[in-house]
Amino acid sequence: QVQLVESGGGLVQAGDSLRLSCAASGGTSSTYTMGWFRQAPGKEREFVAAISWGGDMTFIRNSVKGRFISSRDNAKNTVYLQMNSLKTEDTAVYYCAASGSYYARVSGDYDYWGQGTQVTVSS
Repeated sequence: QVQLVESGGGLVQAGDSLRLSCAASGGTSSTYTMGWFRQAPGKEREFVAAISWGGDMTFIRNSVKGRFISSRDNAKNTVYLQMNSLKTEDTAVYYCAASGSYYARVSGDYDYWGQGTQVTVSS
């Protein structure tokens, strides 16, 4: 059983940056592919980014490519989502998740989820 706790969300202005963290504990969390998802009000949860356990595979959705970067520190059992040049459309609850599947891209591929952290970007 893996427990995930996100942090780092908040209220920022458009153009600002935030770094989300996701601390993992339990199980062999360092061997999982870690993903980030987000869900805006009235919308379905969508995939944002994923990074394999060794960091050799990363994937970022097109709408945030060039602005968001995922990384991980297995020694700290923590994954990060650096978000730069934030836009109002990035406003959402952001979730991290862990998957035993290397190429996990959809929510159904993920076995464990955090509680989410709110990111609000004002204009």
